[in-house]
Amino acid sequence: MQSAFELGLYTFGDLMPDTPTAKAIGAQQRLAEILAAARLADQSGLDVFAAGEHHRLDMAISATPVVLAAIAATTQRIRLASAVTILSTADPVRVFEDFATLDLIANGRAELIAGRGIFTESFPLFGYDLADYDDLFAEKLDLLLKLNTAESVTWQGRFRAPLHDAPIPPRPAQRQLPIWVGTGGTQNSVARAGALGLPLALANISIPPAKLAPLADLYRSTALQAGHDAGRLQISIATHMHVQKNSQDALNAFYPHYADYFFTHTPSQYRAQQITRADYEERAGTHGAIFVGSPQQIIDKILYERELFGHQRFLAQIDIGGLPYASVARAIELFATEVAPVVRRETAA
Repeated sequence: MQSAFELGLYTFGDLMPDTPTAKAIGAQQRLAEILAAARLADQSGLDVFAAGEHHRLDMAISATPVVLAAIAATTQRIRLASAVTILSTADPVRVFEDFATLDLIANGRAELIAGRGIFTESFPLFGYDLADYDDLFAEKLDLLLKLNTAESVTWQGRFRAPLHDAPIPPRPAQRQLPIWVGTGGTQNSVARAGALGLPLALANISIPPAKLAPLADLYRSTALQAGHDAGRLQISIATHMHVQKNSQDALNAFYPHYADYFFTHTPSQYRAQQITRADYEERAGTHGAIFVGSPQQIIDKILYERELFGHQRFLAQIDIGGLPYASVARAIELFATEVAPVVRRETAA
């Protein structure tokens, strides 16, 4: 467990036109910009860069370990994570081998955030039944954890062929890969992370944080009941963020990108979301879910949530809705130079 409070970024690589110009970019340019953002985050001293997995034509990242390996080759210190790996529709053996290889390339900087996935396109794509949504995840997480602890594994379950003293190469540079449970706030997933003593990655992009704070208590109480060391428990909070020197400039500039992102990237099982300016400003308010404003406002909100959740890591998605890379880069620099030092100092105190 890292002793200092960690700050980082995550991306899904959405492909959208820049709203004011209606100019779209392709997957190749989007990936190039993601690699540039990761290098900038590394050079600026941020702690984590994470990439999510989606299987849609309007998202550029489906092969997360490939993208993270490309980032690993051009960065020095930043930790590299998935956000999330949709474990329910993946083979845990392949997932482990991919991330162990990434960890070797990155010299021990790889992490894996495993989730069930709110986007469900991968289920029909890889031949899985949504009726098995939770059972698939529980079984595959069990296997993944076993793969992480031994060079050879014997295992049997419902959804894949059994393993009989099977060698699992390569082994990571770290003694074990850090494996987190990622969730958007379902109690079942939070309790699962606690029962297993795994770190919890909690994504919140719409719910007032005070309403989610009891989940942190659930996580810790479940972990303690299962006999896990309280000092080893970790929580990460992830959300959307845009920072500029002036708070009103930040609100005005980010809104069209934010609204268009929700309208076009709502998971297929839900209706497209119309985010009004009033909805947006409520979410961006002092006690709302998203972080939009000046560096001081971002600092204040991180520290407010720290009081609620007692978390050790904050991750921000800042590149949504066709926001031009120049704006993304400026936000990274402000986050790293004006927000991060103050947050680290205050949380250390």
